[in-house]
Amino acid sequence: MSEVDVLFATLRQAADPRTVECIENVVIHGLDRDLNRINALAFADKHHLDEEKTIAAFLHAARIGVFEMTWNVLCPGCGGVLDSGATLKGVVQDTYHCALCAAGYEPTLDEMVEVTFTVNPRVRRIAAHEPDLLPPLEYYRQIFFSSGVDLPENLEAKFARIMLEMIELAPGEKAFVSLQLPAHFVIIFDAVTHSAQFIDVKGEPTDERQNLSMVISRGHALNETLTLRPGLLRLTLENHSDRRVVPNVCVAGDDLHELLGRRRGFLTAKRLLTNQSFRDIYRTDTLDVDQRLKITSLTFLFTDLRGSTALYERVGDLAAFDLVRAHFRVLHEIVATEAGAVVKTIGDAVMATFPSPDRAVAAALRMRQAMLRLNAEHGSDDLLLKIGIHEGPCLAVNLNDRQDYFGQTVNIASRVQGLADPNVIMTTEAIVGDAQVSEILRNSGISSASRMEELQGIGREVRIFALS
Repeated sequence: MSEVDVLFATLRQAADPRTVECIENVVIHGLDRDLNRINALAFADKHHLDEEKTIAAFLHAARIGVFEMTWNVLCPGCGGVLDSGATLKGVVQDTYHCALCAAGYEPTLDEMVEVTFTVNPRVRRIAAHEPDLLPPLEYYRQIFFSSGVDLPENLEAKFARIMLEMIELAPGEKAFVSLQLPAHFVIIFDAVTHSAQFIDVKGEPTDERQNLSMVISRGHALNETLTLRPGLLRLTLENHSDRRVVPNVCVAGDDLHELLGRRRGFLTAKRLLTNQSFRDIYRTDTLDVDQRLKITSLTFLFTDLRGSTALYERVGDLAAFDLVRAHFRVLHEIVATEAGAVVKTIGDAVMATFPSPDRAVAAALRMRQAMLRLNAEHGSDDLLLKIGIHEGPCLAVNLNDRQDYFGQTVNIASRVQGLADPNVIMTTEAIVGDAQVSEILRNSGISSASRMEELQGIGREVRIFALS
């Protein structure tokens, strides 16, 4: 067997066989482009696969060396990749600036950090392993734009409608370009160094030649927007960087906005951090101790067993331990199948995260039914589960050598669980106000009763809802 055969044989033991078969087929027969910065969600959709199983398969494949995992900081405006690294530890700036959009953004893990997978060169060499050798437009497609930008297959034809010029410049090279400026807003942009120059072309056309020089370098600062007149422009471009650059001159009109406006879902850092397979595989190798990364919306679910101390007294240590262990096993399975992850257990309590409120509520309803079944099997009501759910902003942090979360949202979720009665799911307005949660409750025939409560340590009253 070849090394690649051995890797995929190993992968089949760890991940869903059908998903692995699709991945192996693309690795062997797919285009080079198909194996660079793979969007796991788009891959699942294209091959009609389960998203969670697909994410898990790519994670296992990256762990054994079939793929290299990349964390990319994105511009939410144009979808360009502003920074890239092998781990989340590389996201260290307070603000990331996009020259193409002329805007700065504070990074959040919800929309601004994607996770992609590129085939390992040991498995198969592809053109993107040497990006400076890619054709210019292919560099834009495969390197500059994120996997969340749904670029058309006929990108060349689409881009030709907006592009006035595109050239390649080797390190230290200078080029002179003559072109006709139309009466539109024009952008000169290089995808390698992210150098940009805006030109507002307006006024009466001129027969006189206009001149413009632009230096392309890593430290290039966005210049003020220039105003020129429609007509001939003699453009001088100088590459002061140590890499090949691929500047283009394009019209920033409706065609460009339509091209960049085509978006699709992608694997966000938030979704990956709250994925059980990721936490199991990568454990503490996620964040540095000094990192504090923002998540604008994450759903927390806390559980606890009521009267567990009395349970040990009543049935004995061994029987109680087996019951509690069975309860943990069931909760872990439910959390994982609802796209969540168990952050930690504290005594008989569980703290879990979910990417959206509906997933957490679905998990909570399943947990409640599972505990009723376990009690029925043992002929007693020993497992009395209390559940609390809340959603909101938080910080992803590294605490006690564990990827954890910090903030008021976490505190509220914990306090809400503390108010729950056994077999009653306690939530906040942020949860029941979610449209998908409302649909779940309506379809399940679940009623809710609300009241105002002042939560300990929160300092204000919060409306809570009991789902029964």
